[in-house]
Amino acid sequence: TLLIHGTTIATNAVLTRDLPVCALITTAGFEDVLEIGRHARRDIYGLYPEDRPVLVARRRRFGVIERIGADGSVREPLDSADLDRVIDAVMASGAETVAVSLINGYLNPAHERAIRDRLQARLQARLQARLPDMPCSCSHEVSPEIREFERTSTTVLNALLMPVVQRYVAGLLRRSREAGLVAPVYLVQSNGGAATPEQAGKTPVSLLLSGPSGGVLAAEKVAAVVGRSHVVAVDMGGTSYDIAIIRDGRRSVVAQGEIDGLPVRVPMVEMRTIGAGGGSIVWLDPSGRLQLGPQSAGARPGPVCYRRGGTEPTVTDVNLITGRLDATRFLGGELVLDLEGARTSLEQRIARPLGLGIEAAAAGVLAIVVARLAGAIKLSLFERGLDPRDFALMSFGGAGGLHAIDVAEELGMREVIFPREPSTFSAHGILQSDIVHDLARARIIPLTPAALSQIAALADDLRQAGHALLAADQLPAGQRALRFTADLRYRGQAFELMVALEESDLSETGLAGVIERFHQLHLQRFSFDDRNESVELVTLRLAAVGLISGKRAPVATTAPARAATASARASRPLYLDGSWREAAIYDQMALPEGAEVHGPAVIEQPYTTLIVPEGWRLQALASGDLVATRETP
Repeated sequence: TLLIHGTTIATNAVLTRDLPVCALITTAGFEDVLEIGRHARRDIYGLYPEDRPVLVARRRRFGVIERIGADGSVREPLDSADLDRVIDAVMASGAETVAVSLINGYLNPAHERAIRDRLQARLQARLQARLPDMPCSCSHEVSPEIREFERTSTTVLNALLMPVVQRYVAGLLRRSREAGLVAPVYLVQSNGGAATPEQAGKTPVSLLLSGPSGGVLAAEKVAAVVGRSHVVAVDMGGTSYDIAIIRDGRRSVVAQGEIDGLPVRVPMVEMRTIGAGGGSIVWLDPSGRLQLGPQSAGARPGPVCYRRGGTEPTVTDVNLITGRLDATRFLGGELVLDLEGARTSLEQRIARPLGLGIEAAAAGVLAIVVARLAGAIKLSLFERGLDPRDFALMSFGGAGGLHAIDVAEELGMREVIFPREPSTFSAHGILQSDIVHDLARARIIPLTPAALSQIAALADDLRQAGHALLAADQLPAGQRALRFTADLRYRGQAFELMVALEESDLSETGLAGVIERFHQLHLQRFSFDDRNESVELVTLRLAAVGLISGKRAPVATTAPARAATASARASRPLYLDGSWREAAIYDQMALPEGAEVHGPAVIEQPYTTLIVPEGWRLQALASGDLVATRETP
């Protein structure tokens, strides 16, 4: 009845730079905004200038005579003759796609629309001559917000991805029809919502976190099912480790993210990703220090133990050496792992140069893995003023269960949640997606009773636009929901915090509550607030939601399941805490409701393995999910 598709097509195109040639049209004098960027240094002690990725060559950045003022008024009209000159230059530049981002175009898009209309009129003649089409992306449609660098960067990325995603979506729809599928098709966006193929083709920049966002949606759902409101959701696959925070039962959405050093100013699920997965390569740097990733062996050739030509030891090889993986039951027995090959690689490249035994070297690698993963989680929590001890860890992905409890131990967490089917968790998550259109109106307005009429006008404008988009999606009024947020800051600050709004907040009585929530959020995030300073609105946002996900999973009670007996299938030695220990092996699918398992133990599924160290107790819930609890103080 419904096909929802998560894809990394946009992400991969940007990371590999497999992109078409792009031209940028901007206000004359601002052609170099992409190179100027922000005066922020990632490495404050670096002795050399940092490389700044610029996706449009200087010879394809064109300035047109026009100017919109900071109040939205026309300071200099669009010069028609100069525009024709610029369009001629764009046509002759070899560009395959065009981005239009004018100064203050978010306040008054009249000039951006005029440029697009003139360009499209010229393209009609191009199409009649059977020359390729040239998509056009305008900033007022993609990212209608202040900050010309971020807005231009986002618009350029969108223009570059339009041909890529439009071809991909056309192929997806064609193959669906050929397969006899007549169900509606949607694509998952970075914000966790879904978009129609047509919308995805217009704003493909919204797909940059399409794949990972599904796992966060699923984690939010399972957190409700098991009755936990504060959860750190982590997805560990072959290459990366993705971290998302669920607080008070809700995922966090931010207004701006980044991909490969390129700012993207569209709403997206807040995540942190590091290069640490099962395929991450273990290596020694010139000083002899043990390092992990970010290089990955991938699936082919993959880890040494896959027997596909890999020569560098990986985290998966180390897990095999220490008994955490069973060489004969990997992928349900479909792939027999090469234990001796893994041991030889680790010995030659790591253990022997360090003067260590194989087991000691493997234990050192696992210690570094745990420290790297725990460090990334600490950063995600500490920068928000949050304590890891107030959260449960939810681990999924093919490699997550091998390290999750060790990571929780490192962080002082007392509980780890393992979803029922961790290897396909993100796919289950996107079934919870609804259609989401993100709309924004950027105006710097003081949050005072006198400004409420101006804010109300912005809200009415957003409501009308949101309903129009949902009506175009053929969604009846009963399947629509409008959710407001506001980007707020203290007067003069260079950054904002996103605060959720209710309809009642857009009134004089509700205004004080909004300001108080901002003060509290600022205090939590930065350890101070200033209640004597005025608060101002920078951007009012609306998520126009079309409800398509159907019946929601019921929320389970937090009452413990009744105890049941768990029968071990077998046992095998694990290298734990410097020695080999015999650990019982259980089949997860055979664990009855309420079954308790005490560590050390191994819980196996066909496509993943969970390790329960000594001092931890694991219980099977009625939902099929597992919860591990620390028994020791």
